[in-house]
Amino acid sequence: MTSWANWVGDQVCTPAEIRHPAGRDEVAEAVSAAVAAGRRVRVVGSGHSFTDAVLTDGTLLALDRLNRVVDIAPDGTVRVEAGITLRALSEALHHYGLALPSLGDIDAQTLAGAAATATHGTGARLPNISAALVSIELVRADGEVIEVDAATDPTAWRAARVGLGALGVVTAATVQAVPAFVLQTIELREPLDAVLDELDDRAAGNDHFEFFTFPHSPLARTKRNNRIDRPARPPAAAARWFNEMLLQNHTLELACRIGRARPALIPPINRLISRAGTEHAVDRSYRAFTTRREVRFAEMEYALPREHAVAAIRAIKALAERPEFDVQLPIEMRWAAPDDALLSPAYSRQTCYVAIHTYRGMPWEPFFRAAERLFDEFDGRPHWGKRHFQTAETLADRYPRWDQFQSVRARLDPSGVFTNDYIERVLGPVAENRLTERHRIVT
Repeated sequence: MTSWANWVGDQVCTPAEIRHPAGRDEVAEAVSAAVAAGRRVRVVGSGHSFTDAVLTDGTLLALDRLNRVVDIAPDGTVRVEAGITLRALSEALHHYGLALPSLGDIDAQTLAGAAATATHGTGARLPNISAALVSIELVRADGEVIEVDAATDPTAWRAARVGLGALGVVTAATVQAVPAFVLQTIELREPLDAVLDELDDRAAGNDHFEFFTFPHSPLARTKRNNRIDRPARPPAAAARWFNEMLLQNHTLELACRIGRARPALIPPINRLISRAGTEHAVDRSYRAFTTRREVRFAEMEYALPREHAVAAIRAIKALAERPEFDVQLPIEMRWAAPDDALLSPAYSRQTCYVAIHTYRGMPWEPFFRAAERLFDEFDGRPHWGKRHFQTAETLADRYPRWDQFQSVRARLDPSGVFTNDYIERVLGPVAENRLTERHRIVT
């Protein structure tokens, strides 16, 4: 048997089998064979999740061979296989004068994995990546291949866009792309208090705005990405290596190792590295959005109502500076527009995301549990791909269409083929999904 581990290496399992299907027919055959053998099925893309969502002792389907662009239509809709990475998709789209409207700062995820966990970029007028999916091809537990979209099955489409792998195997999707565009990137060191005083205006006044701040530092590193009608002029290779690799990876890695060995040095180290240099660039959108991340860490991220942004940052920063937590890595804030995917953390509300991190090998659970209590006070919803301690019981009231998702789940996977401990923890067993009177009223 072969084991599997995520990119950090802290989520590991030994499935009964790992399959690498090359098309939807092979996926359907693998699912049918697993069901006949009494095995559950989970699916993995690039393994960039921090949770145990993939772990199984049954059949693990890896989508790395489902990685093609199938068709590009004149209206900018693009048919792709689900295992294509966001990096490969972006490069292919650029060849045809197209782009995704937004990306996060990592593009190693597969399209299906990014959508299933509601992965997002930043932009107060832009929803998460799953909102770009206009049609989804899904292999059900009985091996049947179905296509869901807003016209044929709108509830299943809204469920499957952020499906957590609980509805079936997504094998392909049609994505609405936009014309390729260029972004001007400006990254600055600024006093955190000044940023927070103008936070709503900055979020509203830029196409894409985000910032991070280190515990024990009074500074923030802000990043503005705005569309510009100029040719791309990417940084020279040497300058890009200096900023992206030397400062943001090698120097940060060294600082974290020193802090892990000597926690008392974390406050002065954080104050020092928070003063890292600025950047100004004009580049293709998909290159401007993303950054190489080689420092390994654990992460928790919560989606909060936008009006709580300032209070949440102040509370989480104060928590991270408490001496018992030894937090070395920054607190990050980004934005997203509302969307209508049933389990999207940004469902039906203007959203700010707050992310916290701990360096690998450092205790993360005490800090994350304390932070989650704060996020709960701010009506937070956890990012599905990041660490959290929520359960179906604590999550149901946070999603107005929770029972609609559960109804789709019961319809597409009534026997719970696509479950594991994580899915049963956060969604509950399929057999126990019953509409409550409260949710009947809501829906």
